[in-house]
Amino acid sequence: MSTWEAYLTDVRFSFRKQKESAEKALVQVSDENFFKKPGEFSNSIAAIVKHVGGNLASRWTDFLTSDGEKPWRDRDGEFLIGPDDTRQKLQGVWEKGWSAVTGALAGLGEADLLKKVTIRGEPHTVFEATHRSLTHTSYHVGQIVYLCRLLTTGEWKWITIPPGQSKKTGKGSYLK
Repeated sequence: MSTWEAYLTDVRFSFRKQKESAEKALVQVSDENFFKKPGEFSNSIAAIVKHVGGNLASRWTDFLTSDGEKPWRDRDGEFLIGPDDTRQKLQGVWEKGWSAVTGALAGLGEADLLKKVTIRGEPHTVFEATHRSLTHTSYHVGQIVYLCRLLTTGEWKWITIPPGQSKKTGKGSYLK
């Protein structure tokens, strides 16, 4: 495997792990807490899910051939939750964004990594744009996991190594 193939394999893996981590947290939060804003100037889990889905759909749709900020995207609207924004609808926005990522990444090869793409008119290599998106997504997945943990009532199912298990070797149930 070439270095570039290893890179693409790792990026695909990293995006997949981010999605899995968020979804393991999301299933643990009630609908009420999914929409709850923990503070006046905070985003709800719902708003972050909506934003990540919209961002990924915009960035990764026609990734190599159009600007990553699509004219149809309403970034400001991603942070507003209206009466039509049900949990099921927002799950659809989330899935649409992740489908765009996985589809675009599946089609990338070594020859694509140094090609230029634009995001808001700013040129990036595919390599740079991929890192930009992964970093942005990871930031928001961390917020989702934190808020789910904060707002979940009842027993939390650990996504990472549970407290007191750091010295345990091998694959624990938390890694499945």
